[in-house]
Amino acid sequence: MPELLRAVAEQGYTEPTPIQTQAIPVVLSGRDLLGAAQTGTGKTAGFTLPLLQRLAPYASKSFSPALHPVRCLILTPTRELAIQVFESVKTYGKHIALKPFVVYGGVNINPQIAEMRKGVEILVATPGRLLDLVGQKAVDLRTVQILVLDEADRMLDMGFIPDIKRIINMIPGSRQTLLFSATFSDEIRKLSAQFLKDPATVEVARRNTPAELVTQWAHHIDSKRKRDLLAHLVKANNWEQVLVFCKTKHGANRLAYQLEKDGINAAAIHGNKSQNARIEALESFKANKVRVLVATDIAARGLDIEALPHVVNFDIPNVPEDYVHRIGRTGRAGVEGEAISLVCAEDRPLFAAVEALIKKKIEVRPVAGFDGARSPSRADEPADELRERGRGGERRGRGERERRPPRGERPPQERAAGRAPQDRPQPERTAERPPRPAPKPKAGEMDFSKPYEPAADAKPIEQPDEAPTRKRPAHGVPALFRRKAA
Repeated sequence: MPELLRAVAEQGYTEPTPIQTQAIPVVLSGRDLLGAAQTGTGKTAGFTLPLLQRLAPYASKSFSPALHPVRCLILTPTRELAIQVFESVKTYGKHIALKPFVVYGGVNINPQIAEMRKGVEILVATPGRLLDLVGQKAVDLRTVQILVLDEADRMLDMGFIPDIKRIINMIPGSRQTLLFSATFSDEIRKLSAQFLKDPATVEVARRNTPAELVTQWAHHIDSKRKRDLLAHLVKANNWEQVLVFCKTKHGANRLAYQLEKDGINAAAIHGNKSQNARIEALESFKANKVRVLVATDIAARGLDIEALPHVVNFDIPNVPEDYVHRIGRTGRAGVEGEAISLVCAEDRPLFAAVEALIKKKIEVRPVAGFDGARSPSRADEPADELRERGRGGERRGRGERERRPPRGERPPQERAAGRAPQDRPQPERTAERPPRPAPKPKAGEMDFSKPYEPAADAKPIEQPDEAPTRKRPAHGVPALFRRKAA
């Protein structure tokens, strides 16, 4: 197809990657596909190019919505990945009269409804927003011919399974289904068998392996000094573009704020941010207006940043596969990159799981001034220091209060003072003090210490002979209630 080849050549993709070479013929044949490859190897183009070629005969320049039904549905786990896939589809198919569109949450749904009613043939969507549009009858999935699950391991995760099943039940069973991802566990492969029919499997590299162009190393550091080490690495090495991964949204916000206080221009991106704020932070990072972008694993999937040089794992992920996706943001499209992990004592079991997954021992490099020596454990502390600590190994109260020695080592005087109240020696009683005299009343005041006596010139109170009685006023009786005279 000359138009399609011209669009690809304009983007500089002159030679297909291994995943594209093996996947494109399978997709063109109409067979289901399970594709696994390292990040940054062109998986998006591996399914976008052949599906454009398959749908090209249906292209029409008519403005009638009936001639532009949804023929291809591409599902992604994150909004950023949905936008990125949509841009790829629009770029590769700009010479083909197929109408692509993208829908995702976090923005007003009304413009998306209006655009869908005009007719869309290639729809890129996140599952939640797609179901919202289906509920408002803005999308009809009964005409879908090709279903693509990008980053399928996350799409088939337990959090997405109910939505995926609902969507698949709305699509005809005669569809072609394509699953692409960088990592596939055995559980995910068994689960995907429910959606695929006699699929072809394409793996261009050993399972769960990072890109070979990524140089990996780690620094052992105390958890409280991670931020200081990160700021030191950025400033000392003059890093201009660094993507930092944290476990939690609150931790990402806090780290970005602390880096700003250290004089490093930083921004945070995570699920609690509005979509406009996320897009603005990402675009500023790509344009080198932001030096450090702190993100959660929302940015670990499919985020494509051209020639990103450095990725830092501030927190080691709980799921080892996420490490492969994180460092896959660098070393893309033939460009080398570096992945640095900051490992504290709590992270070592997770870091060992990562090394077991990628089947590689990651080099540990020391940093001058940050030796990473862990604080001594209780078994390593001398008895005198342990004695100064309270329960749980923490100092109690403000400052360093001196703790009393154990009972067996206390002197007899202190042991006597620590006995029960009934056993303590009572202090000798001294003579009782005389009661304090009452203050003398001032002139004109009454003396309350003496009994009351009326004054000599006091007049007795006159008492009435009879208590006054109050008579009720007489009210006239209505004629209706008067008794008749005899």
